[in-house]
Amino acid sequence: MHFAIVEVLIDYVPELYMNIVLITGGSRGIGASTALECARRGQGVILTYHSQQAKAEEVVRQIVAGGGKAAALQLDVGDSRSFDSFRGAVELTLSRVWDTTQLAGLVNNAGYGLFNPIETVTEAQFDGLMNVHLKGPFFLTQALLPLMKQGASIVNLTSATSRVATAGVAPYAAFKGGLEILSKYMAKEFGERRIRVNAVAPGAIRTELGGGLNEEFEALLASQTALGRIGEPEDVARVIATLLTQDGGWINAQSIEVAGGYII
Repeated sequence: MHFAIVEVLIDYVPELYMNIVLITGGSRGIGASTALECARRGQGVILTYHSQQAKAEEVVRQIVAGGGKAAALQLDVGDSRSFDSFRGAVELTLSRVWDTTQLAGLVNNAGYGLFNPIETVTEAQFDGLMNVHLKGPFFLTQALLPLMKQGASIVNLTSATSRVATAGVAPYAAFKGGLEILSKYMAKEFGERRIRVNAVAPGAIRTELGGGLNEEFEALLASQTALGRIGEPEDVARVIATLLTQDGGWINAQSIEVAGGYII
């Protein structure tokens, strides 16, 4: 598989770019906001996109406009057979753009939604969601683990739907619940390398996931949230970015719901 590298560079400042993070699904939504937030905090960013190359390039341009440094790589998180080749593309990017061999952070964020009651879910739909939301993060983390430096941080994006049952999203929620459990096991097994692993569970967020929210549904969700609104991608991004820095250095093996108090 061909991996296109999209990069925009500024003058190299070695002391600023000691920590490089990789964010899957970074072309829009929570992933894009996380990429921008990490860059604002002085981290180098590799973001991935599935098909939205132009949007990924725009995120890179915004990072550079803010004085940061970033690169974008194409990745299908649902195709685990491509992960070894993808690791090679990451190694090449780290070397070319930052003159390093290591990642300081990984955010398993890429995903998509499906609204379908259990009785009508097809096996193909079930497998597609599983590959992206559980199998993909498992084997992508495994593939990139040799590049993770001592003391790195991994953040897995889960969902408040694993706590609050919402009709129509059973497979999605089930795999997000599995990823939450997997996060604890990763934290246990990677502890010898001082790699922290946490899960972040967004509630209702204004993104394109699952086709977005209409006004009526948004109003309903806001009424069920203690803070009286739905979330913005930036609300989640700030929490993820904190977990990727030493500000979150003593937080490990936790699932943090970022939902403004959704159905308390």
